[in-house]
Amino acid sequence: MKRLVAWLMGGIVLFGLLCTLVLPPAAFAADRRNIADDKIAERAGKIDLNNCSVRRFQDFPGMYPTLAGKIVLGGPYNSVDDVLKLDLTDRQKELFQKYKDNFTVTAPEVALNEGFDRINDGQYR
Repeated sequence: MKRLVAWLMGGIVLFGLLCTLVLPPAAFAADRRNIADDKIAERAGKIDLNNCSVRRFQDFPGMYPTLAGKIVLGGPYNSVDDVLKLDLTDRQKELFQKYKDNFTVTAPEVALNEGFDRINDGQYR
């Protein structure tokens, strides 16, 4: 009986190894993707105004935290230019225009806005 169980377990392990060697990794990749992965791919390296927190604006001098807070709270946006419809000062509009090419807009997704708090997302240094 022990020999039979050992042979069966060996067969199962061998079958599993052969499947991982024969099937391409791309066959398993579709199962591993989720909504957050799709959104990250969709934004193509830009900051998504509908799905980012205030902290993402730290790379742009002058935008963090005041202008970033206005942008985050003013959404959701249909286009990047919708930000200019907010109540911004001339200096803030100038700053946004300067960095406008670094932003994009996709549909809002709860998976990227943990706890719906985009001002204080719980990420600390």
